[in-house]
Amino acid sequence: MTYKLYQLLIALPLVIMATALTAIVTIIGCTFGKARTWGYYPAMAWSRFMCWIMLLPVKVEGRELLDDKQSYVFVANHQGPYDIFLIYGFLGRSFRWMMKKELRDIPLVGKACESAGHIMVDKSGPKAIHRTYEQGRQVLKHGVSLVVFPEGARSFTGHMAKFRRGAFQLADELRLPVVPVTIDGSFDVLPRQKGVNFVTWHRLRLVIHAPIMPEQGARSEEQEARNEAVQRTLEQSYDTIMRDLPPQYQGFVANPDQ
Repeated sequence: MTYKLYQLLIALPLVIMATALTAIVTIIGCTFGKARTWGYYPAMAWSRFMCWIMLLPVKVEGRELLDDKQSYVFVANHQGPYDIFLIYGFLGRSFRWMMKKELRDIPLVGKACESAGHIMVDKSGPKAIHRTYEQGRQVLKHGVSLVVFPEGARSFTGHMAKFRRGAFQLADELRLPVVPVTIDGSFDVLPRQKGVNFVTWHRLRLVIHAPIMPEQGARSEEQEARNEAVQRTLEQSYDTIMRDLPPQYQGFVANPDQ
């Protein structure tokens, strides 16, 4: 009860102010400066604040496995809203999100995401999906990393649903390493449910796994062989992420949102 009162009376007002300030700084910074800088650092500080203000301990593993000069396609499981804060705050890389287009409608935040150059995923039809992934190609061609939730929707149970292939196909086409990322604890902190939901105190853990390098020669092989290479990377990423989840969240559970 004390923790809930703290959230209502102290944390919530500060979160609202910090979110609005971060969005405004991002919009102005990206308008007059480099989106690669202003689209990342204010949000990184905001994300760390979101964990700190809720008194949530964060553990990060594997950041030393990344090369500062290399672009990556990061793929992570999607347990809940705190996935955003974990990755933005603690991945330690400037990147672009591939996110649902509905987020554009959030006041200030949506405009800030657009200004920062994040990619809004439009699933309204094949042409829209094609445009979305073409944006991803252009981002990656300019030496920026990309973060994707291949499930495409938050979990209802904390378990992983199926992965979509788009991010893995992009990585294959551009010969970029795929980095699996395990998010642990986000579902326990803020599970997906209807109505107002309070944060539950729980540790958060972000595990950055070793990059999966593109298979040599796959680019020039026939399409069937390339599709098989993409599928192998997808399955390896899925299994790697799954292994680092707690036992109660291991195993496939279908997500009706997919």
